Amino acid sequence: MADSGEMSFWDHLDVLRGTIIRALAAVLGISVIVFCFKSFVFDKILLAPSQGDFFLYRLLGMDFDMKLINIDLSAQFFIHMKTSLLLGFILAFPYVCWEIWKFIAPALYAHEKKACRTAFVFAGILFYVGLAVGYSIILPVTLNFFQGYSVSPDIENSISLSSYISTFTSMVLLFGIVFEFPAVIAVLSRMGLISRETLRHYRKHAFVVILVLAAIITPADPFSMLIAALPLYLLYEGSILVCSKEVKQDDLDQ
Repeated sequence: MADSGEMSFWDHLDVLRGTIIRALAAVLGISVIVFCFKSFVFDKILLAPSQGDFFLYRLLGMDFDMKLINIDLSAQFFIHMKTSLLLGFILAFPYVCWEIWKFIAPALYAHEKKACRTAFVFAGILFYVGLAVGYSIILPVTLNFFQGYSVSPDIENSISLSSYISTFTSMVLLFGIVFEFPAVIAVLSRMGLISRETLRHYRKHAFVVILVLAAIITPADPFSMLIAALPLYLLYEGSILVCSKEVKQDDLDQ
């Protein structure tokens, strides 16, 4: 059963405050370090998918080159700060998960602790895998589509830096979050709330939902949609593998 030590509301609040402070300190500390390496962060990481020599363009033989412009006086400074905080959170994510785990673990039952402990580890790994997929595959395909799309040959696309960074962060983070799905399923399965048979039964329904989701988060062309749908469907199949066939009753009673 859950830990029986009694704590008052203010004790819990004090522990939560310490958790938040330590997590924020880690994020801010790493953000400051990232902020100091502006040239490397932007030229080698953030702006790399906008350049024609990005590995996916060379691999697929795409002729792509995006010229970015800035139309707001203060935009570059605030984008620098925003992306530093974002990367600070991404790099500190495992530590933030650890702080969250330490806070909630005392309130969990034995079988819940076991399930959540494993899920937290996989959540960190899957988060970075999702970021990698979004960054190296989905984002370049999206940029290539929108860069070449035009309602009239008389209109030339001029992409602003703020628009690019907004697309970058939303697309990459979205896949980082979506890739948490197997970890969530693993926890729900271990707690007896979902089974492998259930996921298999709704496999066809899930495939349709995945196609719809892929159509929403990517440009409206079949190639981009399939590129996005493939890792999402593999996630669903992976969730079936990590899902327990059945949950022992004695585990639930612990």
